[in-house]
Amino acid sequence: MPPRKRIFQRKRVCRLCTDKELVLDYKDVKSLRYFVTERGKIVPRRIYGTCAKHQRQVNEAVKRARQLALLPYTGPTQF
Repeated sequence: MPPRKRIFQRKRVCRLCTDKELVLDYKDVKSLRYFVTERGKIVPRRIYGTCAKHQRQVNEAVKRARQLALLPYTGPTQF
């Protein structure tokens, strides 16, 4: 039986913790698009790698932007 290859996976670091100048704001739609999929779902923290504190801020900012119609609730519809 051949030996198994070890897969090295680096620990994800919260981008918002490392970059102190990056501030989450519901009015900044350009930066919020990074946290939302093309279908309109908020990316979970296990995939994106944000810490719990910043993930709560992301969720709140995205939901506020949706409420003010800055971000869509769903992605593009196809008929």
